[in-house]
Amino acid sequence: MIFEESNIYHIYNRTNNHTPLFYSRENYLFFLEKFKHNILPFSSILAWCLMPTHFHIMVYVNKIKIENRKEDLNSSIGKMMSSYTRSIQKQEKITGSIFQSHTKAKCLNQIENLSPSFWNKAFGTQINIEQDHHNYPLVCFNYIHMNPVADRLVQSPEEWEFSSYRDYFDGRNGKLINYDRAKSELGIDKNIWLPTKVSQ
Repeated sequence: MIFEESNIYHIYNRTNNHTPLFYSRENYLFFLEKFKHNILPFSSILAWCLMPTHFHIMVYVNKIKIENRKEDLNSSIGKMMSSYTRSIQKQEKITGSIFQSHTKAKCLNQIENLSPSFWNKAFGTQINIEQDHHNYPLVCFNYIHMNPVADRLVQSPEEWEFSSYRDYFDGRNGKLINYDRAKSELGIDKNIWLPTKVSQ
């Protein structure tokens, strides 16, 4: 993954062969702690969603490298993934890689290589973009929060505990999200959700 400061990225990965990524609520919470330790020092988190077999996180990169820290953002994400993998392997008494080989990071400010019609088809959800193409970050923000609905895990996004939707629009006071950055970069007004169209 290549990151540049002052850009917004959609970071995601999924498990091999649709095996579970999380086996308990504690696993979800443990993975969120990994976000806090490995991603927050480098970036502002704008949105996140943990799904049974994959995850999405949307970040605004503040720094690529931090003084007195050995790893940069890229290697810190790799460290997060390998650390979580080892924990699950130990917990479930399994071997082998849990995640697919490459975690993806799509820059949402540089849209030349993004399709005007679809977003992230490999994860099974299709997004029709009706607005101006410069709204990719907002489309991705809404896509991340609608993922549990699109996968038919819940009927509405506020029912899914493991996303940042509740932090913005359902009264939860989460500590991962940078609300000021979300407002300045995406125009997100906390408690007012204006979703883009998401087709299932």
